[in-house]
Amino acid sequence: MMKGVGSKVDDSRHDWPSMPVELTDAAFKEVIRKYPVVVVDCWAEWCAPCRMVAPVVEELARDYRGRIVFGKLNVDSNVMTAQQYGIMSIPTLLVFKSGQLANRLVGAMPRDMLEPQITKYL
Repeated sequence: MMKGVGSKVDDSRHDWPSMPVELTDAAFKEVIRKYPVVVVDCWAEWCAPCRMVAPVVEELARDYRGRIVFGKLNVDSNVMTAQQYGIMSIPTLLVFKSGQLANRLVGAMPRDMLEPQITKYL
């Protein structure tokens, strides 16, 4: 982030995404390093449980904008990253804190079970 005349020290959160960001093998590391807490939804189009989790991830992305960034990684299109993190079952949510993998949540969960597993990293 460039700092210009009159810019505040850390007023960059207003431009944080309010929807999950589509991640690729090429951009993955950049995104998890850029934000303090990143949750990556590893999914595939053919996965029915993934489609159940998607609206929950979208709600959380809106509700935690400026505090948590959510991303979506299609494991069929981004095999390198899926292999690097040993994604064997989907949906899998990877929680990164300060660029480091902090938690791995496997399987579809309702928001009331998922949210506390993510927000404890704030």
